[in-house]
This record gives sequence, structure tokens and C-alpha cells, in this order.
Amino acid sequence: MDSKTFQQPLYRQLANHYLDAIQASVLHPGDRMPSVRVLARQHTLSLATALQACRLLESEGWLEARPRSGYFVRSQKLPGVLAVTEPDMSKPHDAAQFVGIHQNVSEIISMGQRKVRVNLGRAAGAPELYPEKQLNALAARALREKPDLFSRQSYPTGNAAFKSVLAKRALSSGMTINPDEILVTHGCIEALNLALRAVAQPGDVIAVESPTFYGLLQVMESLGMRALEIPTSAQTGISLEALELALQTYDNIKAVVVVPHLQNPLGSIMPEAHKKRLVQLCETADIALIEDDSYSALVHDGPPLTSLKAHDTSGNVIHCASLHKILAPGLRLGWMIAGRWHARVNMLKYAQTRYNDEWSQTIAGKFMASPAFDRHLHKIRGALRIQRDLTAEAIVRHFPVGTRCSLPNGGVSVWVELPAGFSSKKIFEAALAQEILISPGLLFSNSHRFDHFIRLNCGMPFSEEVKQAYVQLGNIMRAQQ
Repeated sequence: MDSKTFQQPLYRQLANHYLDAIQASVLHPGDRMPSVRVLARQHTLSLATALQACRLLESEGWLEARPRSGYFVRSQKLPGVLAVTEPDMSKPHDAAQFVGIHQNVSEIISMGQRKVRVNLGRAAGAPELYPEKQLNALAARALREKPDLFSRQSYPTGNAAFKSVLAKRALSSGMTINPDEILVTHGCIEALNLALRAVAQPGDVIAVESPTFYGLLQVMESLGMRALEIPTSAQTGISLEALELALQTYDNIKAVVVVPHLQNPLGSIMPEAHKKRLVQLCETADIALIEDDSYSALVHDGPPLTSLKAHDTSGNVIHCASLHKILAPGLRLGWMIAGRWHARVNMLKYAQTRYNDEWSQTIAGKFMASPAFDRHLHKIRGALRIQRDLTAEAIVRHFPVGTRCSLPNGGVSVWVELPAGFSSKKIFEAALAQEILISPGLLFSNSHRFDHFIRLNCGMPFSEEVKQAYVQLGNIMRAQQ
């Protein structure tokens, strides 16, 4: 070692030693590091120094900490991954239209309900990524402490303790809200449904991201509303220039619906200046801004993201979120802050589905109020980061030359752009015949402009079966060429 090396702190020297091993491929992505105790013993260092070295490598993105499992090497470089093409803003908007996607969605969902070996079509983490045992224990405890949970009526707008926890956690995203402003819903999809019903009528135009979550298009179709698709970037989210043009063109746009963080399916994260401008644009135009913020807790790194609602000074933003992706896919538990539409949404909620059960809110509230929730989020983010990188590497290795994909800073899926001429519907059908499920791009728009895209789940551990599924998908694609 040179003199500069010896001048470095001991923890930095130890970190550099293992960094060299990672960069020389002596240690590979997914490999487990020696425990802190073993490191200290092998290198004749204190436990504190060994732990500091591991934390340094974690902060620099080379290691991933897994609770009660230790430190693991994570993939750092992804050579050959091409970014998804940015939308062409020079093309005119498609006319606002009644969605008409329900038949396509229903057919594909129906086909996808058959038994498959590998499910790459969903947008959720694997069951083992969620705190099943802890939630089960809290469920039993809740019934012991309140044996009348099932025999008494629920609170109209949600459990007070659960809403208090939500209000406290909202502070980290810039929102200062009273728990009484929160309405508990059956997942985020009900919150979006209520928000649209509160601000618009059948025949009205709703501006949405393009591509967008197909569930939103289904809701709009069921309500008789027309979707106006606004070009959306995989880097910065909805195009504000295109939205401004749309507001000048249409006089009956009643709302804009966006996913500002880890947009589904693109994975984009809206810059802060972009958020402020969007909130102001909608307020000036006097149209509701509906925010679906179900994914922000899954962002890999960086400070907590500021919600659109944090920039709202007039009650014009309706904030919707849920625990479906981040805590428990089996709980259809969401909430909304409806701003100036609070009373109307409350009435619509009562008329539509009445109240949410107390049991699930009690379980979620107790878990989210404990340190275990943040430990869980740290664990799931780390696992998803590794699985995203391994997914991207498999795409580069097995898919056709020229394939592009998003590399979102979090979330449970990647958006894949295949070379022109490929049909996601044909790939979906051929993959399903081999018991592999994917989400074809045509689901995410009322047009066919995304038929050469697919959305793939990266929430599953990268097992040999999953690896083989990517090989098979590549073979299916090459057969289309």
C-alpha cells in the first residue's frame, strides 16, 4: 500500500479492500459478505470499525443490508441498458375519447388467471418480502384486546389511531394534515374512483398520463368519462407543455390524474420544480389534480419525496394512497385527503361502500407506529433494488438487440420497449402458453402506440425458474423477428 492508503481511516481501508474484490468480480452480486464479527476477527479490527466499513459500502451502493441476514453485494453497473425512448411532443394529441379498454383488459386478465409457473405480470413484491408473521401476530393481538371488533360498527371515516399514524408519517412528505381530513378507503383504486366521481360527470374529459395504469382506464370507462392521454416521460413524468396545450384545446377537462413517484408503468419520478408547476397550473385552470402516491415509500434512496399535496394551498389536490404495494398485498387498505371535496367524497363513500373494517386498520396502524415498519421498508427497498438490477441484466442478455428498459429508482416493475414491429399481445399469448405471465403494453393506453412495450415484475426473487423464464421470453421474441 502507498502512503496515502495508510493515511486513510481503518474503516475506509477495509472498505476499499472489499470494494476491490467486488470490482474484480471476486465477490459477485448476491454474494453474502463475511459477518461483522468475522471481518473484525480476520482483520484484527474492532467490531465498530468493521461495522463502519460495511455501512460505508452500503451508503455508496455496493452492499445491501438485510435484517437478520447480514450484508450482501448488490449489482452496481448495468452495461448495455438503453433508456426508454422519450415521447414525441411534436405529434398532436389523440382526441379525448370514451376509454373502451375494458374488453381488452378483461380478456387479458381472464387469460392471465390460469395457473402459471412464473408471474411477471403483476406489480407487487413476492410474499416473502412482506412482514407476514408480524402482521399475523398483531391480528391475533387485536382480537384479544378488542374481542368485539367484528360485532360493533366501524368508524365512519376510518379508525382514529390509524389515521393519526398516517398524519404523522405524512409530515415526512411535506404534508401537514389533521387526521380528520383523512378518509379511509378500500385501497387506492376506490380512492381514485371516489375522487373522479366527486369532481366530474359522465362525458367529462380527464387528462391522464400516457402510458397509464390500466385500472384507472377501467374506472373511467365504468364512470362514462373520456380519457385524454398526455405524453409522459420515463424521466420526469407528465409533459406540462402538452398538458398546457390540452387545457387550451379542451374546455371540459375536469381533472388531471398523475402518479408523481414511480409512475406505473414507466417508473418516473417527477422533479420538485415540475410538481410545483403542475399544482399551480391546475389551480390556475380551476381543475382538480388527483395524486396517486402509492409507490413513494419504495424509492430506493434519497430523502423522502415531497407530495403534490404538500404544495397545495387551496384544497385543489386530492391525495390518494394505499398499503397494497408497500406493506400487505392482501389488505385492500387505502386512504385519501380530498381537500375542498371532502364532504362530497365522504357522502359518496357512504353511498358506495360504507365503512372499512376496523380489524385491518388496527393491524396496520400498530405496525406503522412501530420501528418495525421502517425496518421493513429498508428491507424491501434493498431486495427490490437487487431484483431490478438482475432483471435489467437478464433483459440485456436475452432480449433482442435494441431493446430498451426503464431503470426506476424503486418500485416493483420495469417498463420494456422492444424494437418496432414486435407485438406485446402476441408475446403475451406465446408466453402464457409456456406458463409465463407478462403485462402487454397495449393494456396501458387506449391507443396501440405501446403495443411493442411490456411491463415486467421485478418483485420476485431471481430464482433459476425466473432466470429460465427470461431465456424463454427471449426465444419467443426472436421467433417474431
